[in-house]
Amino acid sequence: MRLSSSTKAIGNKGEKIAARYLKKNGYKIIAKNYFSAHGEIDIIATKNDILVFVEVKARKDCQSHFDNYGLPSEAVTKSKQQHIIYTARKFLENNNFDLEIRFDVIEVYLSLKPRIHHIEDAFFA
Repeated sequence: MRLSSSTKAIGNKGEKIAARYLKKNGYKIIAKNYFSAHGEIDIIATKNDILVFVEVKARKDCQSHFDNYGLPSEAVTKSKQQHIIYTARKFLENNNFDLEIRFDVIEVYLSLKPRIHHIEDAFFA
């Protein structure tokens, strides 16, 4: 699936806002946009001896976007979760981390003052 340039720009902006939010809240960013053959993980971070794989979903903060697309986290389907889990396993195979892991989703609502909804333990491997 090819993303439009405006969709990609919204995603990039959302990821930057999410990374700033994580840093501000004590997370150490390990990687951004980590790719494997089966998927991508937007942000990989650590906090309190937990390795956190973060999927970021951004939406314009207007009613028409919610009516057309639903909540950002609803786009993290079971299939998308499986791709993220597989990619996380590849990351762990290639990197030496002996930490508990967690999968989070960060919703970013874009407006003049962006809002963030951080869903910890959004899904499980």
